[in-house]
Amino acid sequence: MIKANELRNMTQAEIVLKMSALKKELYQLRTEAESGRIEKPHRIRETRRDIARCETILREQKNAESRKA
Repeated sequence: MIKANELRNMTQAEIVLKMSALKKELYQLRTEAESGRIEKPHRIRETRRDIARCETILREQKNAESRKA
């Protein structure tokens, strides 16, 4: 699980890279779940929430930039 404070300390590019890695991980977890060989099914929910956290922090940063301009 990624903490929001950790994400806020990252640049937008780093967050986008992290988010793409999480999406790949989510795909792998879903395929494992389909085949019935997933060991930790709770990781699917955690990964989805981590992706949502990344998107939220990116939106916060973009809104902060637009307010400054």
